[in-house]
Amino acid sequence: MPYNADLVHEMNLLIKFPMHSDMEGIKVHSDATPEMVSAAKRLYAKGLVTQEDGGYLTFSGHQAVEHAKSVLRILTGKINV
Repeated sequence: MPYNADLVHEMNLLIKFPMHSDMEGIKVHSDATPEMVSAAKRLYAKGLVTQEDGGYLTFSGHQAVEHAKSVLRILTGKINV
């Protein structure tokens, strides 16, 4: 299955979550782009974040972020992504 725009928006949002602490999350404000607001809702529906507007990563969300950041590092050749 190829990446579509919705998946790309979800991955772009996921990689914004901090990985160094379970006590830090993000909030997608209502004035964010419609794509980011929708991505946050889809991530919540998939059980990857704790709130429809972001919140904290779930266990599965942590795993998804680790994999998304690994792919990004490999494709960009950047270590600190």
